[in-house]
Amino acid sequence: MFVKRAAKRSHPNRIGYGNLPGGMIDLSREGMEMIESIEFKNFKALRDTVLPLGPLTILIGPNGSGKSTVLQALAAFQHPNTLKFKNIVSFDAQSSPDATVQVQLRWHYGSTKGLRWKTNNSSERFAEGPQGVPPQELNYRSRIERSIGVFSFDAQKIAATVPVQKGIVELAGDGAGLASVLDGMRDDAPVQFNAIQNQLREWLPEYDCILFDRPSQGSKSIALRTKEGQHKVPASDLSQGTLISLALLTLAYHPTRPSLIALEEPDRGIHPYLLRNIKDVLIRLSYPESCGEKRDPVQVIATTHSPYFVDLFRETPECVVVANKVGLDVKFERLTDQPHFHDIVGQAALGDAWYSGVLGGVPSGS
Repeated sequence: MFVKRAAKRSHPNRIGYGNLPGGMIDLSREGMEMIESIEFKNFKALRDTVLPLGPLTILIGPNGSGKSTVLQALAAFQHPNTLKFKNIVSFDAQSSPDATVQVQLRWHYGSTKGLRWKTNNSSERFAEGPQGVPPQELNYRSRIERSIGVFSFDAQKIAATVPVQKGIVELAGDGAGLASVLDGMRDDAPVQFNAIQNQLREWLPEYDCILFDRPSQGSKSIALRTKEGQHKVPASDLSQGTLISLALLTLAYHPTRPSLIALEEPDRGIHPYLLRNIKDVLIRLSYPESCGEKRDPVQVIATTHSPYFVDLFRETPECVVVANKVGLDVKFERLTDQPHFHDIVGQAALGDAWYSGVLGGVPSGS
């Protein structure tokens, strides 16, 4: 039996609520040149499956269902030679001399780009699809293949002291170098830096300012200043949730964001009260018009194990994709593609429905 949670109040001034006509977000995004799906063949647990994508995709499922594998495959588009065939091939294909491992990105117009690994550890890129692909899509495909960002934030790496660098640098996948990124934004992108500070004050009202320490010559680290007493709190004393929140805000406001961002559990270590803020960050990236920004949208994929976070997508369940383990295979399914989805969920909280197992995406035998 599901628990019907109290309805959450909308926040008209928050990202993704009252800023679009009618106060709603258009998740269809027709005309957006984005990746429609990712096709996997013999890539670890993803033996033969297709992951459907939208502008924003929340990926849920049990441990071992391939969520992290999806992120690893996307990261390979930047550095395919870092993966060895024997380490990524599905176990049942290991003995075949002709086996290949393949990951293929498919766009709306049917054209694809992919990576293929062979038994001799060679890797190759390939492209397929119809002729006459619109020029804007060709540009987007080229841009997104060069600009895929995969992030799994590590609080210790975020807090670590880093060498001084000039200009705006990119945030590492584990969050390392955050001090250099923010310091560069303070000097060269002050509008975005101030926006991060303003958002941080809303998220964590006990702090009012981002500071920078120089523990030794040629190095720097971040600190936050408390609103009461103006005390400086070094990064090493900040909580995991605070550091990850700061990294997420930096990613949302960075002036040169990747075209596709994949996040492993961005809600990790975050208090449930702040989960709506995490959703707001994802909406800001995928739907810049919802917060008055005029820029190219970022396609976002985020994994989660939190039913509380899934709850926030009750009004937009088409964002949620379930990974189900079926024997040795993994199958991805958009929630709204399930037969009688709305009848099954009814008035229940979406997270409760998932947790109960009726929507799939839970450990076998649950």
